[in-house]
Amino acid sequence: MKAISLHSVVPVRSEARESAEQCTQMLFGELCTILDSQPSEINPQLPQWYRIRLDTDGQEGWADAKMISPMKSEEYASYSADYAHAAVVVMPMAYAVSENNGQTIPLTAGTRLTKYDETGRFEVLGVGFRIDPSMVARHPLELNPQNLLQAVRFFLNVPYLWGGKNAMGLDCSGFTQVVMSLFGRQLLRNASEQVTQGQPVPDLQHAQAGDLVFFDHNDGRISHVGIILHTASADLSIIHCSGRVKVERLDETGIFSVERADKDHPEGLYTHHLVAIRRM
Repeated sequence: MKAISLHSVVPVRSEARESAEQCTQMLFGELCTILDSQPSEINPQLPQWYRIRLDTDGQEGWADAKMISPMKSEEYASYSADYAHAAVVVMPMAYAVSENNGQTIPLTAGTRLTKYDETGRFEVLGVGFRIDPSMVARHPLELNPQNLLQAVRFFLNVPYLWGGKNAMGLDCSGFTQVVMSLFGRQLLRNASEQVTQGQPVPDLQHAQAGDLVFFDHNDGRISHVGIILHTASADLSIIHCSGRVKVERLDETGIFSVERADKDHPEGLYTHHLVAIRRM
């Protein structure tokens, strides 16, 4: 069975319980497949949890059944066709107003808007909404240094949240997934999956702004990812989410953080070991 999220952000968990690890999130208007269900303890005839697989990146997990809306097959076919060509929210946070009841819904960057027009109106399953057009791109942004700087500057200092992919909390691969979606690049969910996408770049001398950079902790296991921001040798830098979204120095060894300076290392420390560079 297919389904849609009509909430701003839906937590997707590793197990069917509220205290389980959040492995990712589902944004407003995203589609999924319901794989299984777990009944409510109060009313066994009603599902309390759905096990879902996201259409966008294939991630699986458990979502509160109250936050997932099953769809008829004809609804899904029509909506998914529109979703493939949807506009996208480019600001970290925007607000849409329902034409049905006037309620306001916060929408985070990367949320896709179906049947969008230049007036700021879009439609989801027959319900109309209004949004500030300056918050939306009708077509993917061109990936160039200027647009990249413009897009990522609004994410600075968003805090780290395991499994997060919205403006109130991001993990490292959630950040890269959201940012690259603004440029029409659909990434898989985790750093270890994203490193399999795109084309390899041999070294930092051949890198350009917008390339993804992958790291380990000297154990060979990909555990972190960021985006190259500047490529000038004197100003080679990465924007990434580690504690918060921030810009730090990058070189062939890895990420050098002045925040980790102490009395024994007054200039700072390396925090992540460079493993690979990929161009999407």
